[in-house]
Amino acid sequence: MKHRNDPDGNRLPIKLDTTTNGEFLPEPLEKRHHQANALAQTQASENARRLGQSRRRFMTSVCGAASTLLAFNEVNAATGKKGSFYDLPDDAALDQDVAMASLGDKEFIFDIQGHHTGPVETFQQPGTHRYESRRGFQFMEQGKCDYPLDIPDIGHMNCFNAEAFIKEIYLDSDTDVAVLTFSPSTEENMTLSHAEAAATREMVDAMDGEHRLLIHGRVIPNAPGDLERMQSIVDEWNVSAWKTYTQWSLDNEQGWWLDDDEFGQPLFDAARETGVKMICVHKGLPLPFPLMGKKNLEYRLCRDVGPAAKRNPDMDLIVYHSGYDIKMVEGEFVEGNPTSAVDILIQSMLDAGLGPNSNVYAELGTTWRYLMRDPDIAAHTMGKLLKYVGEDRVLWGTDSIWYGSPQDQIQAFRTFQISEEFQEKYGYPEITPEIRAKVFGLNAAKPYGISVREARQRADADPIGKFKHVYRDDPDPTFKTYGPKTRREFFELARAGHD
Repeated sequence: MKHRNDPDGNRLPIKLDTTTNGEFLPEPLEKRHHQANALAQTQASENARRLGQSRRRFMTSVCGAASTLLAFNEVNAATGKKGSFYDLPDDAALDQDVAMASLGDKEFIFDIQGHHTGPVETFQQPGTHRYESRRGFQFMEQGKCDYPLDIPDIGHMNCFNAEAFIKEIYLDSDTDVAVLTFSPSTEENMTLSHAEAAATREMVDAMDGEHRLLIHGRVIPNAPGDLERMQSIVDEWNVSAWKTYTQWSLDNEQGWWLDDDEFGQPLFDAARETGVKMICVHKGLPLPFPLMGKKNLEYRLCRDVGPAAKRNPDMDLIVYHSGYDIKMVEGEFVEGNPTSAVDILIQSMLDAGLGPNSNVYAELGTTWRYLMRDPDIAAHTMGKLLKYVGEDRVLWGTDSIWYGSPQDQIQAFRTFQISEEFQEKYGYPEITPEIRAKVFGLNAAKPYGISVREARQRADADPIGKFKHVYRDDPDPTFKTYGPKTRREFFELARAGHD
């Protein structure tokens, strides 16, 4: 097989970088991140040599992932980070069986936050929102991917479409089932429409991958016509949940709250009428704030989550990104004195009288990827979510393909462990295999109506699963990330209209 992607094995399989999903400015790496990446590169070369392998073969093996995580552990410990670590044996870097015991595919993985754009040809029509938005994508690293179409000035959009999604999600990661969701916009400006999302689902179904891909319905109650078209969206596209954004408004100045009577409660009422009683709300990460009014920033916070969930006990409310904001440092939660974005979510639940495992769920898209950068913040954030939102209510999501394949996020979480010191001091739970399995997929299966046993049986037997078994013997991952990594890339993408 000819390897088009990273033929020399220069890229690390687990990434610490500045990539964002386009909703917030890239956060510069600290000195210790550069040290960790450098050590991982050095040790990869040494371990590949010791095993008599090329760097590329080593990097695409499970030992390459183990070697990278162990290097991160070493630098984190040396720089005083003690809240969490990647729990795997040192010899996993050189022993395939040992590495597989820690990092191998064993859990049911249900990624409830996936993204891609519409077909490449739809970005060719002058005067349309998509035509304007395409120039922003070309500034991103993945816009130089290895499978472009031969279309002048537009081929880079093939790096973000359905085919790229299927490769990165289903072939290059251990994901079994995914949800395809939407970005905030008006109906006419969606970079992925309901029809196109449904077409991707049909593409997967055609490969006997039935129920491997679910889709959301996009609804923002202060967008003209959105509440009125909800029933038709259910009837036509068979959506599994609703995706909404409290920060969004036509004038980028005035958002809305989940618990207000003008937009929030009407959304719950309309959703209830359709029979799709699950609402997924973007919280925490600010939308491209340089282009939005400052008033809208407050609507990213979760003070409305508890009251809205309490008022609508028959509805499931999934908080995307867990309300996490990278600019608000997560530490110990002190009741009555919330100091971070996740704290505000927890306080809103407590104020509403909602304990763990209520009808509030916390999703990890982008959140977990940024937690990988700081073991102490990771311990506090994951520990608080499991303790207060509940071990049965933390859900796996990756915000991919904006971050490329989610396999690095999966492998990092498979070995993530909160230190005994933080467990004892703050009352955080040990990350057991049972908790890991819940977060990876079991928790989301119930509200989404997925039979885990049937899903795994189908995943092993359908053409995607069968091809994956062959493909994994000689994989060709990109090990690239899709989103903006620099301020320039971020602003180009934002100015081009990508919300």
